[in-house]
Amino acid sequence: MHDLSHGDDAAAVNDLRSAVMRLGRRLKHQRVDESLSPTEMSVLGTLARCGQATPGELARREHVQPPSMTRIVALLEAKGLVTLEPHPEDRRQKVVRQTEEAEAMLEESRRKRNAFLAGLAAELTEDEWAKLREAAPVLEKLAHL
Repeated sequence: MHDLSHGDDAAAVNDLRSAVMRLGRRLKHQRVDESLSPTEMSVLGTLARCGQATPGELARREHVQPPSMTRIVALLEAKGLVTLEPHPEDRRQKVVRQTEEAEAMLEESRRKRNAFLAGLAAELTEDEWAKLREAAPVLEKLAHL
């Protein structure tokens, strides 16, 4: 562990936070379905990565309270984007899965956001792009801590 709260490190942390937030806001505007909140999109992305999860597991992964996740899952189910099925081992629980409609919508959303980001990255120098490409796994790790 490093103490990053002083001097150049603190400034770099501030710059990184600011850049990630600005870029995140710009990417959020590149949505396919304006009726979905960023949290709903994030839940669908989590389901795309893990295949299925209980509402409790989704709440932990998304860092929200279980009652909030129950409401989010209910909204997604009402929109036809997820299904709730009995848990194979614990009948008290349900398993959430995304529907084919959600998969198609997520794929279109990824395509649109990737095209937007590629357009921005095309403005970088080759050296800047190489550095950003190298930083991608580190940023991914940071996002999941």
